Amino acid sequence: MSQVNEKSQSFEQAMARLEQIVRAMERGDVPLEQSLKLFEEGTALVRQCSGLLDQAELQVKQVMKGPDGAPVEMEFGDNGSV
Repeated sequence: MSQVNEKSQSFEQAMARLEQIVRAMERGDVPLEQSLKLFEEGTALVRQCSGLLDQAELQVKQVMKGPDGAPVEMEFGDNGSV
C-alpha cells in the first residue's frame, strides 16, 4: 500500500489511490488495523484533493480578471461573450 505523499501526487494520482482505498474497504475483507490505516490515508487524500481544487479555482479566478483587475465571474462553459 502506498502512503500519502502530498507534495508529489497529482490530483489524478490522489483520486486513483482514493478509489483503490474505497474499493478495498467496500470489499470488507481488510483487517481492522489495516482499515484504520486506509481510512487515515483516505482522509489525507480527500484533504489534498480539496486543497488542489481550491488552488485550481483561485488560478481560474485570476485568469478571469476583467480589465480593471476585478474578477469577472461567468457560468462554466460561457465563452465570455456578453
